[in-house]
Amino acid sequence: MAAPQPQYAPVPPPPISPDGPGQLPYGYPGQPGYGYPAGHGYGWPGTQPTPSNGMGTAALSLGILAALCFWLWPLAIVLGVLAVIFGVIGRGKARRGEATNGGQSLAGIICGAAGLVLGLLMTVVFITTS
Repeated sequence: MAAPQPQYAPVPPPPISPDGPGQLPYGYPGQPGYGYPAGHGYGWPGTQPTPSNGMGTAALSLGILAALCFWLWPLAIVLGVLAVIFGVIGRGKARRGEATNGGQSLAGIICGAAGLVLGLLMTVVFITTS
């Protein structure tokens, strides 16, 4: 003779919360106040564009190269001029709020000017000694 099967009562539905049935989890898109704007599935409204720091970085890199390679006087002069130009453009972008590295641009101008002066001094030394 087979053992009798236990009888289970049907499970009642879950209770309804005070805010209504089935709240969305934290951070679900489309819910205001949960990390996403209401009605927008993509991006954040009013975000600022990323800063364009390329000119300041290029100015500093070229200025350091110009100051370190001053004994290659034609190259140092060209690199110094480019560093000063890129630095001035980078400072203008930083002043307008398009870039965040105004100090790096200024350092590029200073290093580029130093490399330019050293390159010109090497040119004078090379011309006077030959």
